[in-house]
Amino acid sequence: MSENNQNGASHVVINNVVVEKNSIGLAGLIVAIIGFFLSWIPVLGWIVWLVGLALSIGGLFRNPKGTAIAGLIISFLDFILLIILVTLIAGVASAF
Repeated sequence: MSENNQNGASHVVINNVVVEKNSIGLAGLIVAIIGFFLSWIPVLGWIVWLVGLALSIGGLFRNPKGTAIAGLIISFLDFILLIILVTLIAGVASAF
């Protein structure tokens, strides 16, 4: 924007917008999504879930928190899925 004053001089105002990034929260979200799809693999599912959870919790201490919160929600859903799968596997194993 420029404005002319009485002397004919102009003033230029430049607004720099700094976009904040939460790389740890984003990494937690991505790992949580990957863990959700890999939860059917017994050991790997638990490891990936734990890494996604840890990164998402670490991302909560930085701004913006949106991706970290989304990673926590997906990690929570992944934990429920892992418990269901362990219960089903234990039920099938005890039937034999």
